[in-house]
Amino acid sequence: MDNLDTYSIMVHGGAGDFGNLKSDKDRVRCLESIRSVLEHGRCILQSGGSALETVEQCTSLLEDDPVFNAGAGSVLNEAGKVEMDAAIMCGATLKAGAVAGITNIANPVQLARVVLAESDHVLLISAGAQRFADRWNFELMPDSYFLTPQRLAEWEQARPGQHGGSIGVDAETSASGGEEKYGTVGVVARDRLGSLAAATSTGGIANKSFGRVGDSPILGAGVYADNETCAVSCSGVGEDFMRTVLAKTLSDIIQFKALDGLAAAREGIDYLLRKVKGRGGFILIDNQGRCASAFTTKKMIHGWIELGGETVCQL
Repeated sequence: MDNLDTYSIMVHGGAGDFGNLKSDKDRVRCLESIRSVLEHGRCILQSGGSALETVEQCTSLLEDDPVFNAGAGSVLNEAGKVEMDAAIMCGATLKAGAVAGITNIANPVQLARVVLAESDHVLLISAGAQRFADRWNFELMPDSYFLTPQRLAEWEQARPGQHGGSIGVDAETSASGGEEKYGTVGVVARDRLGSLAAATSTGGIANKSFGRVGDSPILGAGVYADNETCAVSCSGVGEDFMRTVLAKTLSDIIQFKALDGLAAAREGIDYLLRKVKGRGGFILIDNQGRCASAFTTKKMIHGWIELGGETVCQL
């Protein structure tokens, strides 16, 4: 196998039944975005870029696309504000950076990357994370950048007394009354040198309680990478993934049971269901570059390029 063919990348844009994507045009729009991000990642990896660089850049592209619940498309909390979480992890060193409860930052994953590179800490939150962003000259975007018509409408519908909505309602049980979407974006990659990396970014759940943090910025829950095992990014009800520490559990299954990524994915999703009836899914690349995914929701929007092969997208 040519050395160029040893890279892999996976991307996800959330899990649910995507009932909010009511037209073929909407579904095609999401899949085209996933495909575009995958091809961008391919270019980085083919040219010798690192897995860490790849997941940061590709997650940033997803954050810039308001169709996804991260960055520009983040859902609103109970106060009608955006609070975002993100994390990034390097499988070669186990170094990681994460931010939680931040506002007005267009690309939270980029701030998480600076935490990884320039801080002695792993996770910075709220006002402290904002001060860190100021120190590194991150541009603050106006509230209007995040307050898209779609997110404002969802917030209005999910408010208490509106169509039966309640504070902290999940995207799946929002105003439509049916399962919608657990919005989180994530990217995992393996570069030509065999190093793994993972990143996850989210706006959380619609109408969430002020200060609520899910699994996305928590190492081992919503994101994990270790060159000896795998890279993982999760999407779903964050509390389910935190209770099961699912991303690290998948890594442990590979390490201690000597399973490949596909077998670990099957065992991991069974564990999530058995322990907490967990709702959501994950993408995974194992240390050999094999791609795997699993989900308990009706669908998960995701795609992959395995070992330099064709680009595949699914919804």
